[in-house]
Amino acid sequence: MKKILFFLFLGVMAFTTKAQTKEEIKKDFTGPVFEFEHEIINYGDIAKNSDGNRVFKFKNVGKSPLIVYSVKGSCGCTVPTKPDKPILPGETGEIKVKYATNRVGPFSKTVTVKSNAFEPTKILHVKGRVLDKEADNVLEKKKNMIQENN
Repeated sequence: MKKILFFLFLGVMAFTTKAQTKEEIKKDFTGPVFEFEHEIINYGDIAKNSDGNRVFKFKNVGKSPLIVYSVKGSCGCTVPTKPDKPILPGETGEIKVKYATNRVGPFSKTVTVKSNAFEPTKILHVKGRVLDKEADNVLEKKKNMIQENN
């Protein structure tokens, strides 16, 4: 009988206890909180050797200074740069990313951000496609020459 009452009590407690959502916990969090404008940067179609510099902009919507400890690209072709100083509550910051556009073809890379924020590890994404217009022009000329000879 005691076991039945115990499990009945546990069931009632579990049913009536309200679990906090992640957003509610974040709202009550006294530390820093990232709010990124965009977590994905899409370069789209870009020319080979064009400017590969882009910026992830964010705001510290938390209640204490945000410190970015490290930023790492998923490969050597993606080089991120972290902010030099802490980002105070309400202030904005930037994580700069340079993708090596000398590599032709599609790409999808990540930037891992480690900080003292509510989410201590944040994954950002960069993607796009590098086009080699010179190679495309050579192929087009060869196609035209073949068609003219036929």
